[in-house]
Amino acid sequence: MNTNLNSQKTTVKLAFTGLMGALVLVGTYLHIPIPVLGDKTMIHLGNVFCILSGFILGPLYGGAAAGIGSFIFDLIGGWASSAPFTLIFKFLMAFVCGLIANKNANKVSRLVVAAVLGSITYSVLYITKSYIAAVLIGNAADAVKTILITKGTTTLINAIIADVVSVPLFIVINKALLKNHIGIKLSE
Repeated sequence: MNTNLNSQKTTVKLAFTGLMGALVLVGTYLHIPIPVLGDKTMIHLGNVFCILSGFILGPLYGGAAAGIGSFIFDLIGGWASSAPFTLIFKFLMAFVCGLIANKNANKVSRLVVAAVLGSITYSVLYITKSYIAAVLIGNAADAVKTILITKGTTTLINAIIADVVSVPLFIVINKALLKNHIGIKLSE
């Protein structure tokens, strides 16, 4: 009997992982492209769903949803060379968020800290990768500075949007999930 419950719980988690991965993909498609010296970046809503994945599904399944949804966007959205990095960076974003929020997801302060630290994790990884790529390509110091300022600003905007939107959105969604006896159990 217990095996059946575990199997059912895993099935529900996988279904929610697929759903959240699809939302990450669609949220990333809702973007404003920003060209920067032969490169590109964008302001988008994908990070909202990456953070939300960590909240709803916890570190592993949430990380998988965030990483895979973002990875697929990169593959089909013209960013294929970044896809492996995105898979890892977005996984870690949701993983950190889910790890922190999973301890006590009923406290708003805990959710805010989890969202912010998840966003910071991604931002540091993305800016570091952007810096290394800009230097390896052989850009002049002024070009590297311009690339990092533009990408850093864009990443900061994405992080603020993600953190401000995902926390109240999770509170509303989690109430509905708890009412249907699903809720926080997904992240356990």
